[in-house]
Amino acid sequence: MSLPPAPLSLAPLPVAPRPSALHRTGAFCARHSVWVIAAWLLVLVAAFAGRHAVGATFGDEVTLPGSQASAGSDLLKKSDPAAGAPGGKVVFHVGAGAVADHAAALEATLGRLRDLPHVTAVGRPVTSTDGATAYTAVSFDRKLKSLGHGYTERLDEATAPARDAGIGVGYGGDLHDIVRAPANDTAAEAAGVGAALIVLLLAFGSVAAALMPLVTALIGVGVGLGVVGIVAGTLTFATSAPTLATMIGLGVGIDYALFLITRFRQYLIDGDDPRTAVGRTTAASGKAVLVAAGTVAVALLSLYACGLTMIGRLGLAATVAVVVTAAAALTLVPAAMGLVGRRVDVLRVRRRPVAESAGDHDGWHRYARLVARRPWTFFTAGFVLLAVCAIPLFSLRLGHIDDGADPAGSTTRQAYDWIADADGPGFGPGANGPFTLVVDLAHATLPADRVAARLTGDLPKTHGVARVTPPVTSPDGEVLVTTVVPSTGPQSAETGALFATLTDTAVPAALHGTGATGHLTGSTAGQLEFRDTVTGRLPLIIGIVLVAAFLLLTVVFRSLVIPLKAVVLNLLTTGASYGVLVAVFQWGWGDRLLGMSEPVPIESYVPMMMFAIVFGLSMDYEIFLLSRIAEEWHATRDNERAVGIGLSLTGRVITCAALIMTAVFLSFTGSPAVVVKMLALGLAVSVVLDATVVRLVLVPSLMFLMGRANWWLPAWLDRRLPHTTV
Repeated sequence: MSLPPAPLSLAPLPVAPRPSALHRTGAFCARHSVWVIAAWLLVLVAAFAGRHAVGATFGDEVTLPGSQASAGSDLLKKSDPAAGAPGGKVVFHVGAGAVADHAAALEATLGRLRDLPHVTAVGRPVTSTDGATAYTAVSFDRKLKSLGHGYTERLDEATAPARDAGIGVGYGGDLHDIVRAPANDTAAEAAGVGAALIVLLLAFGSVAAALMPLVTALIGVGVGLGVVGIVAGTLTFATSAPTLATMIGLGVGIDYALFLITRFRQYLIDGDDPRTAVGRTTAASGKAVLVAAGTVAVALLSLYACGLTMIGRLGLAATVAVVVTAAAALTLVPAAMGLVGRRVDVLRVRRRPVAESAGDHDGWHRYARLVARRPWTFFTAGFVLLAVCAIPLFSLRLGHIDDGADPAGSTTRQAYDWIADADGPGFGPGANGPFTLVVDLAHATLPADRVAARLTGDLPKTHGVARVTPPVTSPDGEVLVTTVVPSTGPQSAETGALFATLTDTAVPAALHGTGATGHLTGSTAGQLEFRDTVTGRLPLIIGIVLVAAFLLLTVVFRSLVIPLKAVVLNLLTTGASYGVLVAVFQWGWGDRLLGMSEPVPIESYVPMMMFAIVFGLSMDYEIFLLSRIAEEWHATRDNERAVGIGLSLTGRVITCAALIMTAVFLSFTGSPAVVVKMLALGLAVSVVLDATVVRLVLVPSLMFLMGRANWWLPAWLDRRLPHTTV
């Protein structure tokens, strides 16, 4: 007997999920690898051509609208434009005898200085008590930075008669804007690239795999620098902006490519064909790259909240580099992986290739199990180490690095030392950074001579004042101008204290009842006000970055505990790196190894810059580690297994990435610019501490201790948050 035919099922056939946009992007780049690579090379050429065409300008001028230094400068320029003209000092010194013994050579030099283009005035020389040192003030009709470093040759030609007569010549004051050679960090960049290549060879075990992240990162950084140069045709960036963009872009560019290529090799080992592996890699790790780059960009752009244009634009320059290198990681790297395919292990330098994991019993798995058995031991050791590194932070002193920190033998350092060491009016340490006091007489109730008598009678009694020059009335009679010379150098803590005393008590007391108001101006006053402004706004930057990072991690990882832990640990990392900076630069521990001639204060804006950069970079490692932990957690709901597998899968690649970034940053400590040295060392220390102590010790030990509480999120908040994953 035949059975009736089975009824046709009307149930829909299962439909494969549509690949994500990142998956499709990676697959497209792998299929059209040659065209994608050619497009990036074309963009690279166009970016540098555009940079050259717009004539990028860089400068370090800081303006603080509304500050007393700015108000005083504006008053001075309005009443006597010549007094507010840009200028500097040409300093003369003889080892024996007196400068006056070479009168003919000195007069010839002064005459040549007057004949230089853009020079408006050359003052009569001021001579020290012993006659061995003299200086003359030189005024210009435009900002010195705009004259360019090539103008130094004109200065040298003008001062040649003095040198030929055996007189030493140095350039002081704002002439350093001309005579200091532009920082050439090519050697540092080459050293960083070389060190990164060595680490990549050790990490990947083949020349092809090592070159891919390096070459793609260099192309991305090149495009980023071109874009920064094009933008600099409209906006003026600080002179350190290109170096900062290179340093950050090269570090994150290699790291992003490293994470992608590591997973790509794992998929190849697991049996995927190359194009499938590229698509899966871009979908899996590409989103982590996007979130990591977005976090760095938010942290850097938050610098605009401080209200200081120069610092905000430094953050913008670094952001451009990060965004471009992230774009290269998501398009150029997949194209390179598609082009190379299984030839990724060509030219091996060791027998077995290494991807994410070398098996369930490799060293990282064993380490993860050890941390799981003794979480309290690991947590305590890591916390104590960071706390000890952070101790010098409590001695942090912000300031401005003056010419006294220039390399020994440089003309700027010679001029500084000759003036500081000489005796007599116009000399001494404070003569390298005097305060200009501008007194507004518009509403004065006393004659100008009586106001001047108040100043010359009261101000010299102030502790820390070496002398006060006789006040001079401007040609229009609207202002009085006098110079207050501190007894200490510009970067001294005592000079900063004197500035506060003069501003808050001494000057107001001297002018009390006169109806006149006083404003301290000049480069030293401006730098000290800049320092105070940065110090006051640093908490705002910290708050913005912390809140932004907390919200981002809450949305991504569906937890309140994980982002809170990340914020606290990143604060510890930042504090420890600040402490190392204080110990090296301020206390002088090992500063000779960095080519420093003396201890210096921490440049006022370095902590703010470092916080934004360090926090952004530390979030990179946090996201790459936690994304793998979260993958396993959502699959198994076993916290201990998730933490162990996440640590074992990412420990190797995070360590390699940290070594590469540290090598890149440390290479920039050879820069002649002290600020670049500070940033480079601080970032290198923070990366080392973050990738080792924090990511591989504190994070896993805390997650083992907290168990399922790591993933706690109130149900009402879970319903309201947007859903996304890494």
